[in-house]
Amino acid sequence: MTGPVIPDLIFTKVDEAPQLALASLLPIIRAFTKPAGITVGTKDISLAGRIIAAFPERLTSSQRQPDDLAELGELVKTPEANVIKLPNISASVPQLVAAIKELQAQGYDLPDYPESPATPEEKDIRSRYDAVKGSAVNPVLREGNSDRRAAIAVKNYARANPHSMGAWKSDSKTYVATMSTGDFRSNEKSATLTEAQAGPARIELVSRDGKTIVLKEGVNYPAGTIVDASFMSARALSEFLSAEIESAKRNGVLFSIHLKATMMKVSDPIIFGHAVKQFLRPVFEKHGEALKAAGVNPNSGLGTLLERVAEMPERGAVEADIAAVMASRPPLYMVNSEKGITNLHVPSDVIVDASMPALIRAGGKGCGPDGKEADASCVIPDSSYAGVYDETVKYFKETGALDPATAGTVQNIGLMAQKAEEYGSHPTTFEIPQDGTVRMVLANGEVLHQHEVEAGDIWRAASTRRAAIEDWVRLAIERQKAEGCQAIFWLDETRPHDAELIGYVKPMLAAAGVTDKFRILAPREATRLSLETIRKGENSIAVTGNVLRDYLTDLFPILELGTSAKMLSIVKLMKGGGLFETGAGGSAPKHVQQLMEENHLRWDSLGEFCALGESLKFLAAVKGNAKARVLGDAVDVATQGILDNNKSPRPKVGQTDTRDSHFFFALYWAKALASQKEDPDLAARFRPVAEALAAQEKTILEELARGGGRPADLGGYYRTEPERTEAVMRPSATFNGIIG
Repeated sequence: MTGPVIPDLIFTKVDEAPQLALASLLPIIRAFTKPAGITVGTKDISLAGRIIAAFPERLTSSQRQPDDLAELGELVKTPEANVIKLPNISASVPQLVAAIKELQAQGYDLPDYPESPATPEEKDIRSRYDAVKGSAVNPVLREGNSDRRAAIAVKNYARANPHSMGAWKSDSKTYVATMSTGDFRSNEKSATLTEAQAGPARIELVSRDGKTIVLKEGVNYPAGTIVDASFMSARALSEFLSAEIESAKRNGVLFSIHLKATMMKVSDPIIFGHAVKQFLRPVFEKHGEALKAAGVNPNSGLGTLLERVAEMPERGAVEADIAAVMASRPPLYMVNSEKGITNLHVPSDVIVDASMPALIRAGGKGCGPDGKEADASCVIPDSSYAGVYDETVKYFKETGALDPATAGTVQNIGLMAQKAEEYGSHPTTFEIPQDGTVRMVLANGEVLHQHEVEAGDIWRAASTRRAAIEDWVRLAIERQKAEGCQAIFWLDETRPHDAELIGYVKPMLAAAGVTDKFRILAPREATRLSLETIRKGENSIAVTGNVLRDYLTDLFPILELGTSAKMLSIVKLMKGGGLFETGAGGSAPKHVQQLMEENHLRWDSLGEFCALGESLKFLAAVKGNAKARVLGDAVDVATQGILDNNKSPRPKVGQTDTRDSHFFFALYWAKALASQKEDPDLAARFRPVAEALAAQEKTILEELARGGGRPADLGGYYRTEPERTEAVMRPSATFNGIIG
């Protein structure tokens, strides 16, 4: 028997603005690739889709859907994989709860999210939901390392049309604050396993009274794996946060905390909860029992807390005390000052890799409660990578803002294959229930790592496999050879994990005869050198671990291009397939809100265009489909046309929006195919399409604009209704008729 036919190209169905844009773009792609015999499929990895797939026994046959994420996870381990991955929601608990409520209202018999599971059934429900929240998608799909950079056309456009940059002043009061002791960096231990140490390990807590609690068992580590363990002291964290709140008030700046509650879905929501409790400490000291009885979980943020307080019998007294404490604290950095949404409202609203670059681009300014820009205290509790942002802030205070018109670029080669460095998100991260000793016991009985901990501490382990590391180093060597520019391994020899990585890197560079082509620098030093390099108009390659890959592929693109959504991201899967990622989705919620309020979508699909071109060329190479190569080359021409003619979406109703941009992409793609000489059949097929689109441009744009300025009904937020979505995103009958 043969298995199911795998489409030549698979797009992921995701959430929010990227998915709405795909509803407009995908029919164009299918129409243009069909004459080349290319099949295009989709797989649903959206938050709503993952929730539905987790509870098949509770749903009707028409409601059930397969676990597409698990299926894709297997596909990316094969040479047949050719996947274009759009940015998806990495859900915080408030987002997860909101999605569950929406699906329940749509008729899905889903259980509520149990905040404090007590029964076996509740614990089972919680474990299924916990597998959905946070960065649940990326570790499954990223079976290769990352090659991420600005496409040449995009970089050239940014230089010719530089985006705005806030002015940096030497007397700016903005600063980065981080822990100096008691954090993950301070307590880290790391080792590379030998053959004798390999195999299934267990993590246990030996309490002070001698009882052993198994936290996790059967964690399998092959030989050559780097295994880390560390913990953050809850006591040290609370003391640090208390001091920094007072420091922000004393310095007259906004207070803000910057975490990664999505990728680090276990550890960082807990840290966020500590920040909420410290900011409102007098309230929790006075009303702690009542708040607990009302179901308040500070890890979910101030927004959820206020909702629960509004339902309490003691509402008036508690709200008055909250108001009094807030008035005595430093002003908070605001996510949305008009709606009163603060930095502490939702753990997923201020994600460090998006929030810090935005603040840095703005000249160190954040928005305060009064809607005005102000300097800020940027609190990043763990010091592992805080130095990157601290050094960036200090550098721009000294030199002034970067000029995008002359700046070079920082590319990234990121170690992320096989769940490398998934700090704080693995099922090996725990909030410690009682004082004792956490031990990692290997298959041979040896205790690899152990830490003395207290109740409330956050203990984590992570691993990085040898095959992934070696592939990462080879990819770095290949990229540096292609570019011929500066290349830096961002590794700190004084940090235990990085020291183990360096033990792999140096011999491989020496064996390849390229030691002189690379530098190995700690992240702080690498940050300054990279900024100095691009200020001179030169380029650099940052060769980093997984977390820094995530941080730097937002930081540098936002400084260079004004956004990280336009980056070319190629994941060379270790089994020979291809995964093409399309950019960042941090602004997606605001885009959806605007569409629903005034039927204007400003999601820029440039990342999708770039990924499509690369995916088609990859298909041509692996399957010998010459027409795919012609289509891919024509995509590049069309993408350049979007940039040259300024047809990317604009922010206001009446200006170019996503649907208009897609029309112009189709027009330029058809013209490029009609004029190319390599494939006469494709030229003949698309000549009338190009002519029809050009002739009907005015009519099509009028039809696309017809609903502008009025609310758009999608039938949902996390799971939109397909017919309504198509009506909103494909409103031009003329356009639809031409492309089919």
